Amino acid sequence: MNIYCINHNYTYETEKLLFLFFPFEKNTVLKEFTGDNGNYLYTEIASTGENVSFCVRLCIDGKTEENQGVLPAVEGLDEEYELLSRAYPLLKNICGFAPKWGMLTGVRPSKLLLNKMESEGEKAAVEYFRHRFFVDDKKIQLAYMVAKIEQPIINNSPKNSFSLYISIPFCPTRCSYCSFVSHSIGTESAKKLVPEYVEKLCEEIEFTAKKAKENNLQLTTVYWGGGTPTTLSAEQLDTVMTAIENSFDLSACREYTVEAGRPDTITKEKLLVLKKHGVNRISINPQTFNDSVLKEIGRCHTTALTEEMFFLARETGFDFINMDLIAGLPTDTLEGFKGSVNRAIELGAENITVHTLALKRSSTLVTENEKDTVTEKNIEAMLDYSFEALINAGYRPYYMYRQSKALGNLENVGWCKNGKECEYNILMMEEYQHILSVGAGAVTKLLSPNIDKIERIFNYKFPFEYISGFDSLLQKKEGISSFFAQYN
Repeated sequence: MNIYCINHNYTYETEKLLFLFFPFEKNTVLKEFTGDNGNYLYTEIASTGENVSFCVRLCIDGKTEENQGVLPAVEGLDEEYELLSRAYPLLKNICGFAPKWGMLTGVRPSKLLLNKMESEGEKAAVEYFRHRFFVDDKKIQLAYMVAKIEQPIINNSPKNSFSLYISIPFCPTRCSYCSFVSHSIGTESAKKLVPEYVEKLCEEIEFTAKKAKENNLQLTTVYWGGGTPTTLSAEQLDTVMTAIENSFDLSACREYTVEAGRPDTITKEKLLVLKKHGVNRISINPQTFNDSVLKEIGRCHTTALTEEMFFLARETGFDFINMDLIAGLPTDTLEGFKGSVNRAIELGAENITVHTLALKRSSTLVTENEKDTVTEKNIEAMLDYSFEALINAGYRPYYMYRQSKALGNLENVGWCKNGKECEYNILMMEEYQHILSVGAGAVTKLLSPNIDKIERIFNYKFPFEYISGFDSLLQKKEGISSFFAQYN
């Protein structure tokens, strides 16, 4: 579809809004309009000095609707909102439905609501979501529940605290929906990289610890993500964890999490290594408890193996286990998804994270044109069921975020039993704590004292880049000290 953006630069925002209604369309952004006989969205802003006029026109299958308006050119006029809020009702009318999050496209709705609650009060914050962004009442309720749980954890986080993120960009195989920079360890080229990757990772851990100490930062949580961290051998896990212990002061560390996400990477030996080093939270992620769906998405484990590894982790002493589920997987059904939610609850996982499938451009699900196997019609029902089932089972929604290209513009929600929140997930997602990150694809986030500025330091994405560019990477991370120096 053609998108005409005349006299404004809100092209990204306009595309995001259009995606809510046409997720599978390939769009072309144009800056001039000379006539168009096809489907298009026309947007224009014109200023006369005293006034600003907005014009939006939508043409779909020969049906055309238009929305215009003129406002005084006052300081602080939100031109982006005024433009998009005129496009939204046209899209809603022609398409015949309203997205549950309205025209809200941000990644962190609960953060936006929490900020409004603290600055203007709870009632004003709720009305802001309802009338400015047209958010459905049930989604407002969800965002409110998350914000109330996050609030005390955020407020009690020391300003000089930080979390350490360890990136392990390797997996046994690549899932069809995955767009992360992770390498399948089954290939010889990736397998050869692992020993040197571990060596460089330990060096970066030592370097990063020195930066933390120089700037009087206090480590409160450690989180291993990926990829799949337990793709590493027990010996390699032990090596990296020993480097962390030798480099960082862990005396104030309250959480130590490792994503052992793929059941086919878990062994008793690896679990014992994790326990030895004080890991107190792990993930064992089924994604679904349906073997045919697992096969469809390229997972090499079975439901039986997932449950076997869950019970093995319990026997090894892990009493904080997260399980991820995905709503909208190819060939899954509403009844199948309900069964997966019910089984995760029956197993008694302390955390259950419910994701909405996101059609990422670099995933094989999209690149191999498999998206036709995915439908949106049951996604809402799946999430509605998970909400009711988890609430009734005593779980609470404690963090939430949304991914671009998520089906139905819907959300990912972390649920927990009472008092079992993962602090790292909250502070990282809502960006209320420094995150010092190591490894390929890792992003260090540094927050100004008033949390009004975030500086990011990006590591090289691919393992081979990380290894070959390691010296220049360390030079980039000297920026940690220069960032804090400006506030001393």
